[in-house]
Amino acid sequence: MDAKSRRDGGGESEQPLILHLGHEELIIRQRYETISIVNDLLIGLWFLVGSILFFSPALTHMGTWLFVLGSIEMLIRPAIRFTRRVHLGGYHPNVPGIGDGGHDF
Repeated sequence: MDAKSRRDGGGESEQPLILHLGHEELIIRQRYETISIVNDLLIGLWFLVGSILFFSPALTHMGTWLFVLGSIEMLIRPAIRFTRRVHLGGYHPNVPGIGDGGHDF
């Protein structure tokens, strides 16, 4: 893939991650975006379950821990964005538009 196709939406330059599951293959492209989406889903899950647990006084302690876990996950989000920016910037330092962080994952 040339620099122009990468710059015009060809995606990140990394190879897809392929996991074999029996007779099926799970192909993961754009790993940083995928990690960010999974992280966001976990944040929502921790806060939703934590909120539900607050309805019961006996489960409030567990709900508090899920809120703490969700807060930690929210701190991971900028770390993913920073890693992506540094990673891609290191591979393509002279190509404009590569690793510019235009996506907010």
